[in-house]
Amino acid sequence: MKRTVVFLVPALALGAACTIFALWRSDTVPAPSAGAAPAAVPETPRIVAGPGRVEPISEEIRVSAEVSGKLQTVPVEEGDRITVGHVIAQLDNTDYRARVAAAEATLLQKEAEQRRVVNGARDQERAEALAAVKAAEAVMINARLEAARRRKLAVDGIVSREEADRSERDFEVARARYDQAVQHHATLDVGAREEDQSRAAADVALAQAQLDEARAALAKTYVLSPVNGVVLRKHRKAGEGVSTQFDSPIVTVADDSRLRVRIDVDETDVGRIRPGQRAYVTADAFPGRKFWGRVARVGRLLGKKNVQTDEPTERVDTKVLETLVELDNGHELPLGLRVDAFVIPDQVRPAPAGRRDGPRAHDTRRLRDATAAGKPESR
Repeated sequence: MKRTVVFLVPALALGAACTIFALWRSDTVPAPSAGAAPAAVPETPRIVAGPGRVEPISEEIRVSAEVSGKLQTVPVEEGDRITVGHVIAQLDNTDYRARVAAAEATLLQKEAEQRRVVNGARDQERAEALAAVKAAEAVMINARLEAARRRKLAVDGIVSREEADRSERDFEVARARYDQAVQHHATLDVGAREEDQSRAAADVALAQAQLDEARAALAKTYVLSPVNGVVLRKHRKAGEGVSTQFDSPIVTVADDSRLRVRIDVDETDVGRIRPGQRAYVTADAFPGRKFWGRVARVGRLLGKKNVQTDEPTERVDTKVLETLVELDNGHELPLGLRVDAFVIPDQVRPAPAGRRDGPRAHDTRRLRDATAAGKPESR
């Protein structure tokens, strides 16, 4: 036993000395020059993987009515192709149509009044007024002559003074009526005043605005498609009521001309994801196929997982970053399908030659200190 110890102690000492010499050589050997260093070979990037879900480029749009009422027709079904402006529902709009008809009648009335003000009196009215002037003039002339004659007779004592004064009063009345007829004819002959024309124009504008408002309210009873796409779900049927006081969608539509995948990227991989990187997705429903695309947008806020894989070992408390990948093709993928997504990060180049790796240098110092203390490093 003592002989074994005698041989074991020198062997351990020799091994420790060799280890110290080798570590000292590795730290003191100069790094090769830049010209002599071998060309750096890019490291193979580690693919970032995560669960995802297929969705349309527009996401799902829940379409509802802008006014409350009862649905008269819903002429679409799930899976129907639609275009922008396609009528997907119509509310009962009898009262709205009546408001439009009343507004149209009011506008016609105001426009007629405006034309009357602008055009002035008709030719027949002007002729009538001129005839009235002439008649009043004749009456006035006759009254004036009669008054002059009676004044002369009164001077000669043939008629009384009172009768002569009555003839003068009749002449004054006839002259006043003549002046009135002249003013009336002048009013009809001259054009309408500027303030009257402005008032008539304002009445027409107000009636037009009321008609536009009634037509806009009527148009809201027709629910139109906001996108070109497909009807994903029909929530209500004809006869059911809708309200603006609470969420009451009629249909759900989407623009499926392009598809994308919303990926949950683990928080440990968010530093290696950026827009423009190539990516592909796979699905159990399409074995052996890869659907390629590119990263379109990277989220800015970490949150909870959106896609659950139903794996027993899945962590549900992990923070994830939403990343959107637009697919180059893959229209056969149904919306909402769960897929496995893989993003290919940019290649990472190795550290320059001669640069000491942090963890390796740290291990070297630990081993040197342990040997100097006379005890082997424990592994």
